[in-house]
Amino acid sequence: MSTLVCFHAHPDDECIATGGVMARAAQAGHRVVLVVATKGEHGEVADGFLGDGEELWQRRVEETLLAAEVLGVARVEFLGYVDSGMIDTPENDLPGSFWTADLDEAAGRLAAILTEEGADVLTVYDDNGGYGHPDHIQVHRVGRRAAERAGTPRVYESTINRDHLMKLIRENPQEGVDVEELEGDLTFGVSEDRITCRVDVTDQVGLKRAAMRAHASQIPEDHFMLAMPDDAFAQAFGIEWFIRDGQGPAITETSIL
Repeated sequence: MSTLVCFHAHPDDECIATGGVMARAAQAGHRVVLVVATKGEHGEVADGFLGDGEELWQRRVEETLLAAEVLGVARVEFLGYVDSGMIDTPENDLPGSFWTADLDEAAGRLAAILTEEGADVLTVYDDNGGYGHPDHIQVHRVGRRAAERAGTPRVYESTINRDHLMKLIRENPQEGVDVEELEGDLTFGVSEDRITCRVDVTDQVGLKRAAMRAHASQIPEDHFMLAMPDDAFAQAFGIEWFIRDGQGPAITETSIL
């Protein structure tokens, strides 16, 4: 059996982007390790959600552990950096933010885990972090460097299939969604011709949704991802997309393990 390490920026990213492949790998008997760069300190949370004296990062760590249990993750590690917030916000430059982390130092932390685990596969994000979030871009940079240092043989870049997403939106228009605006936003995901791996996780969407539900501070019950009918959720989240280093452009793989 193999060891899969999934590297993510914040709590809840893991279940949205790679929850299906993590659950699928665990079900097949592979070892699954989750590494999260930050504790999501600057996420948004509803007033009154946290207990007296409770910090958001504390709740998000608890939620990550719950989600990991749902997905069958064997080990969870946090790299120890601070959430950098959205692009061009003051949080980007705060001391300890992941965005300002020294690339080699951060890669060394991740490489140590990859080496200890004897990782066969590492997932990161594409070079724009899916949608331009500073911490997601940094996951790409740090993850690629760490894999080189640890000699991890296969790296898959989790991404958003822009063409597939736009097809779903056109077929199922949603109130308040400007299709033309989305089509013109070339920073969101990648075109399908860049994608090399399409993983069908339809059988795991129930676990994926349960893992999302565990992140209640960020994905409340009225969030569109939890409010979607089951069939619509399966359509939207039943496939996970990746770019394999050194391959493509063409979808040639249907599994990362």
